[in-house]
Amino acid sequence: MIPVLETPRKSQPPWTAIAWFGVLFVLVYVPVVRHLLRQWYNDPDMGHGFFVPVIAGYVVWQRRAELLATKLKPDWRGLLLVVWGGVQLVIATLGTELFTQRVAMLITLVGVVWALCGTEMLKKLSFPLFLMLFMIPIPQVIYSSMTFKLQILASRLAEDALTILQVPVARDGNVLELPNQRLSVVEACSGIRSLLSLTFLALVYGYFFEKKTWVRVVLFFSTIPIAIVANGSRVTITGLMTEVKAELAEGFFHEAQGWVIFMVGLGLLILWHQMINRGVRFVEARRAH
Repeated sequence: MIPVLETPRKSQPPWTAIAWFGVLFVLVYVPVVRHLLRQWYNDPDMGHGFFVPVIAGYVVWQRRAELLATKLKPDWRGLLLVVWGGVQLVIATLGTELFTQRVAMLITLVGVVWALCGTEMLKKLSFPLFLMLFMIPIPQVIYSSMTFKLQILASRLAEDALTILQVPVARDGNVLELPNQRLSVVEACSGIRSLLSLTFLALVYGYFFEKKTWVRVVLFFSTIPIAIVANGSRVTITGLMTEVKAELAEGFFHEAQGWVIFMVGLGLLILWHQMINRGVRFVEARRAH
């Protein structure tokens, strides 16, 4: 008698439990999500927020075969995170602290995944879950501190660049005195918008186009100097444009310049990635000989 080999069955997700948790999650966090959507729409620094859950969902969908083949082992410890998230939400709501409310939502989401699907599934979903952090605006205290430092840094870089280009300039804090106009590097021109968007894009770009973890880390942290230099260049170009026509420092030309500089920053990130890969291939070829 020839034994019949059974094909191992894929783990079936607990759809009923997922549906119940999903309904409860939506009912509890719909006010938080509504306010978050409103801020994405009204806050230029958080325009990338709309893309975060879409890209995170795409990453999950792309790995659906691997995820469905993962053996599910529900873990009760995940319920502790669900409770933690709920308690944090209540406390944050009473204190009207938006950042803590939004983080509570992610803590609850992680807890639900852990409780229903287990540790292995949580590990495999760690990247898209981590991406979701980028849809949450940073606390106002940290934001104000960062923007002020970036304003001063952009002003100093622009002052040095304009001086090298022999354009008369005097700096007082974040204000540049030029022959034809006074330029004030306000919060909107601090570069925080480019920094937040570039760090998010660096993570996504590294995930899809790079396999080495250390290179992904380097690309992520490289966005900081790239964003700073790009924004300093934007302020410098604005100063040069005022020498031609003062009106070019504001309005459509100023906004268009911001988009161009951002795309240049993204291009520099991709170019830097190619340089790293060439360097790695060169070192590996030398070692092979």
